[in-house]
Amino acid sequence: MLELKERFIFDGQSVAWGAMGAGDPIVLIHGFPWSSQAWRNIAPWLAISHKVYYFDMLGTGQSEKRPDQNVKESVQSNLLAALIGHWGLQAPQVIGHDFGGLCALRGHFINGLAYRKLHLVNCVAVLPSGSPFYAHVAQYEPAFSGLPAYAHEALFRAYIQAAAHHPLREEAIQTYLAPWSGAEGQAAFYRQIAQADRNNIAEAQAKYHAPEFDVHLTWGMRDTFIPPAQGREIEAALGAKSFTPIPDAAHLVQEDAPAALLGALLARI
Repeated sequence: MLELKERFIFDGQSVAWGAMGAGDPIVLIHGFPWSSQAWRNIAPWLAISHKVYYFDMLGTGQSEKRPDQNVKESVQSNLLAALIGHWGLQAPQVIGHDFGGLCALRGHFINGLAYRKLHLVNCVAVLPSGSPFYAHVAQYEPAFSGLPAYAHEALFRAYIQAAAHHPLREEAIQTYLAPWSGAEGQAAFYRQIAQADRNNIAEAQAKYHAPEFDVHLTWGMRDTFIPPAQGREIEAALGAKSFTPIPDAAHLVQEDAPAALLGALLARI
């Protein structure tokens, strides 16, 4: 497990983060409903030659969760900009998965962050996005937040298994479930879904062009959440230098094929 011993206060809220290794910086950004632990099998290998930073987005993992919290995508990219400033980084390499990819893209195209390279893994980046489940939760968030714990766990297990091609190990399930358990965690899970705003994708997408730094994409080709066709659309919109397909992986590439993902990243960093 990655250690997140540090805390950063952002808009009065505690954000958990950690770092390992030494060398040129790499920032890892997780998606939803994951946490920085999605990188637990990747970060130590990257840290052999780089200083690797990772954090839990607001309302996720070990970062603060509270009822009145704004956890929209625009807030998360503001957090990224604040953290990179706090760390004193100049043009780090950034690796983003799922909504972490959108966070990185907004960080550059909206917040003006400079990167050395950008690596996107099965990322949220273009419309259409979302699902009927997201829309249903947004309409009935209090009902979902009040589910009995066993029903919430069953729903969560089904949701994350749908993101994987291979059966998830119980260790992985428990790693991802723990932050969303209990009254606080359960409410935070549905809060994240209810606040998802397609306008934050559209705002960034309208600004896409080939940036001055290299962009590399890696894609689990069995992804049913964000199909490979959208990955190719992102590749074209950003003028990406490479697109690496991982055939026997779905959306949660870090669990389906960690070695293949690591190899793709190491070939480009």
